[in-house]
Amino acid sequence: MNCVVMQTDFGCMPSPMAGVCKIVDKNLEVYPVTYNVENFDIEKAGKNLVEVMPYWKEGTVFVSVVDPGVGTSRRAVVAKTEKGHYIVTPDNGILGVIDKYEKITECRIIDQDINRYHGNEWSEKSDIFHGRDVFAYCGAKLASSKISYEEVGQSYPTEEIVQL
Repeated sequence: MNCVVMQTDFGCMPSPMAGVCKIVDKNLEVYPVTYNVENFDIEKAGKNLVEVMPYWKEGTVFVSVVDPGVGTSRRAVVAKTEKGHYIVTPDNGILGVIDKYEKITECRIIDQDINRYHGNEWSEKSDIFHGRDVFAYCGAKLASSKISYEEVGQSYPTEEIVQL
């Protein structure tokens, strides 16, 4: 069984994010990297993932929500690494950090028409809960094989990854 490995800068366990993962697949396991990344410290978030990814099997889905651009037009993406890990995150610089250590081979923009949680009025009206409604939901769908990587959305060149 696959799992979701999650990190945020929320300072506590983001239970709505874990809950959305369980809505997608009640048997999906959700593990923390940390929920205590210093607010908006994208570089630290990238380095955290670089440090833990080698200890997880190929196909593991990492959801990282450290996002000073929440509610803006920054890309919501899933990146695939050379070692077969998936990173579900805003393209806000974190992927640039990770790419220096574990090569990113492809990026896909999350198609929010089909890979966004639409389960209640809160998710329908909000652009600020992307951690729950976009990143956790899409990550859970990918980890539970409800969608393939190709079904995440349109691919874009890795040369366009945002750098810090």
